[in-house]
Order: sequence, then C-alpha cells, then structure tokens
Amino acid sequence: MGVPHDPAASAYDHLGKGLRRSDLDPNPIRQFANWFTAAIEAGIRDVNALSLATAGADARPSVRIVLLKSFDQDGFVFFTNYDSAKGEQLKANPYAALGFYWIELDRQIRISGKVQKTSRKESEAYFHSRPVGSQLGAWVSRQSTVIDARRVLDARMAEMTERFGNKRIPLPPHWGGYRLKPDI
Repeated sequence: MGVPHDPAASAYDHLGKGLRRSDLDPNPIRQFANWFTAAIEAGIRDVNALSLATAGADARPSVRIVLLKSFDQDGFVFFTNYDSAKGEQLKANPYAALGFYWIELDRQIRISGKVQKTSRKESEAYFHSRPVGSQLGAWVSRQSTVIDARRVLDARMAEMTERFGNKRIPLPPHWGGYRLKPDI
C-alpha cells in the first residue's frame, strides 16, 4: 500500500537560505547553536523537541521524542525516568543518536555519541526548576509500564501531594538527566 499523495503535505513556506560550506562554523557545537538560535528566531514550534534513538542489549532500535534542555561543548542534555525503556536501553548500551528536524528552515541535524548520566547536582537543579505538578509527576509515573486505569495515577498523585505537602520535593532516585557527548 502506497502513501497517498497530498500536495498540501509539502506546502511549507521554507525559510532556509540553502547551505554553503563557507557559512558553516568549523566547530560543530557552535554551528548547532547558530542553527538552534535561527530556529528560535524563526518561531519554530517546539524547537527543542528531538528524536532520541537507542538500542538495548538486543540491538533492536527504538525511537521517541524527548526535549533538549541544554547543550554546550560537553554535550546535549535531556531528562527522563531512568527506569523507562530508554533508561534501560541506555544502561545496556550507552550509545544513542539525536535527530532534529526543522522543516521550515530546511534543516535536519543528526548527532550520535556516548551517553552518560548527568551529575545528581545537575539533575536536582533542573528538577527543582520544573513546576510542582511535574515534580510530583516524576514520583507518580511508572514510565513505560501499563497501569490498570487512570484512577491509579490519580491516587498516586494524591498520595504524593499529601506526602510532600508544602515541603521541597526531593529528586526521585529513578529520575535525572543524560548527556550525549557527540562523536566529533
């Protein structure tokens, strides 16, 4: 079965100006920063959304969308539940690939490399910058597991809300960041 042709599917107003080697920064991280800034300035929606590809010990690939939270010369950082499928895969095989696609700018960026957990201090700093509901959600969610019904999550949310009250919510031991160090 073929994909139906939809002329509107490619009717994007492309803002990209082409690509010339002479316009590229020789430092790939600075080049990414230039393009990331251009995507923000162009109003690209969810500019920090990326495809994260991992594979576990069985070498079967898996991909999902996560959000880039920071980047610098040391790598690209995202946060998640360490007990999730992606966390388990990264534990078994600490290599991954990131993919950004900004169609309006005619830009696709692929980055691959080794992944390591961020420091607890870095994870705590980001965790405590999140809204309280998101912090509680990190305690509530058993990511990548099947639950019987929504009421199970609602009950756990009520339990965690009562448990922590108005106190500072601690970073869960199963939650934190990863940094992908690009193969350059």
